[in-house]
Amino acid sequence: MTDGTTVEVVRSHLVSVAEEMRATLVRTSFNPVIYEVHDFGISIYDPRLRLVAESTGLSRFLGANDYSIRKGVEYVGVENLHPGDVVLLNYPYWNAAHSYDATLFAPVFEGDVLIGFVCVRAHWMDLGAKDPGYVLDSTDMHQEGLIFPGTKVVSRGEPVREIHELIRFNSRMPNEVLGDLHAQIAALRTGERRLVELSARYGRDTVAAVIDTMIEVAEASTADALAALPQGSWTAEDWLDDDGITDDPVKMRVTVTIGDGTCVVDFAGSSPAVAGPVNLPLGATIATARVAFKAITTPAEATNAGHFTALTVRAEPGTLFHAVYPAATFTQWTGTVALELIFKALAQGMPERLAASSGGDVPGFMMVGVHPDTGRLFAVSNNEPVGWGATPRHDGIGPANHLAQTQARNTPIEVLEAKTGMFFERLEIRTDSGGAGRFRGGPGLRRDIRFVTEGEFLSVIKKTRSRPWALDGGCEPEPNQVIVFPGTDREHRVSTRRTAVSPGDRVTLLTAGGGGHGDPRDRDPQAVRDDVAEGYVSAEAARDLYERKNP
Repeated sequence: MTDGTTVEVVRSHLVSVAEEMRATLVRTSFNPVIYEVHDFGISIYDPRLRLVAESTGLSRFLGANDYSIRKGVEYVGVENLHPGDVVLLNYPYWNAAHSYDATLFAPVFEGDVLIGFVCVRAHWMDLGAKDPGYVLDSTDMHQEGLIFPGTKVVSRGEPVREIHELIRFNSRMPNEVLGDLHAQIAALRTGERRLVELSARYGRDTVAAVIDTMIEVAEASTADALAALPQGSWTAEDWLDDDGITDDPVKMRVTVTIGDGTCVVDFAGSSPAVAGPVNLPLGATIATARVAFKAITTPAEATNAGHFTALTVRAEPGTLFHAVYPAATFTQWTGTVALELIFKALAQGMPERLAASSGGDVPGFMMVGVHPDTGRLFAVSNNEPVGWGATPRHDGIGPANHLAQTQARNTPIEVLEAKTGMFFERLEIRTDSGGAGRFRGGPGLRRDIRFVTEGEFLSVIKKTRSRPWALDGGCEPEPNQVIVFPGTDREHRVSTRRTAVSPGDRVTLLTAGGGGHGDPRDRDPQAVRDDVAEGYVSAEAARDLYERKNP
């Protein structure tokens, strides 16, 4: 029996290994979406491919790693993995993401004994898809870039030159992509060294016993948390703006059932697979459900495989939430909106535990062009903050990154202006953007962009038509908006679109606030006065929405 002190010391050591891998990746990567935004996921596994530790990153990436590493090892064959190997996987239906989210994993050996695996997933900026930057209107996988089903990029410690050259000659941004490849390899090597040191220090048998205990404890704490939740089944629906090919909205439906020590998340009733690239691979659907499940059960515990034993995720093959070859999958915003959909279902059964909807989506944008100083292609993106929903006890925060982004950050203005042809004329909190309520939703923001070079502006957002939802009589805020060429005869609103821009052209982004919670007329009058003083609420809205029922 392993004592509790040893369990906690080894568990903390495993988490520190993942964090050191994270630091290595951030310090050595070439791409701002990695070193600034933290668009990555880092995980550590035991020899049985059970998750034992992870570093902060995109939450849905971390869950996706669990799915993809199993597919990758199955494809390569564990018997074909050797010390020093590194495998690249980006086949979307196995990788649980689109083709530019490159997953690299490596087996870890102590001598000739396999003691675990390390895994790093990060977003690459170009791998030969039909369009530079981001693909918004693909209709099959083969338009979305070069595909690796599980390919060794390093074999027995030696780079596989042919694969590196294949990547180089299939990218419009080879220096950045190969730089990020090597940064991920460096992070894997860091993890390998530290895991071997850990095993040598405590012994393989002790580490294995600790991992078994960690997973057993996680299963038990999750079971206790599930038993304490309301038991029942709840269904919710929502809509994506479109699929990128037509303007038709795309239906999403989920039923969440909690009972008998299990949680089932079932996407039956959602749209069949669509022509455009919003279809979600099953692994990405599972990862999305895991984020919601962890949030309502054991949010304060460091994650391992035991936390998800009780969760089952269902989606029929060939539907929106279970893409199969050759369905297009590049625009992964479906997973972001679906996370809110799961919470919307759960809120019916446990409204006292959950917040209203956030701004409902991640309003992303990117500029692609040729930099006048370097003559080289650039493609730099940003994910805009939104307001978070109000809870039964307090106002929503905001503007903040969408809850699906976890520890991810937005791209600093200094980086965007230096590396692209964008100049930012305004960035401010939007008055009256949060949904009114006894507790109000957090505000969104406004960003005004003026272009100083030729290029393309890409807006990536899938919830501009339907409002974020409120709870218990709160108000729903206005949805996200992207306005291109404002104040001209070309002004119009878009959601996900590539727009050619020239010097002097402008774009305005208006991100949604969070939903309100409770009747606005029950709000504390002093809180309303403070909101007006801070600029969150206008005097007019304060009079119209917050007039007391019993003055």
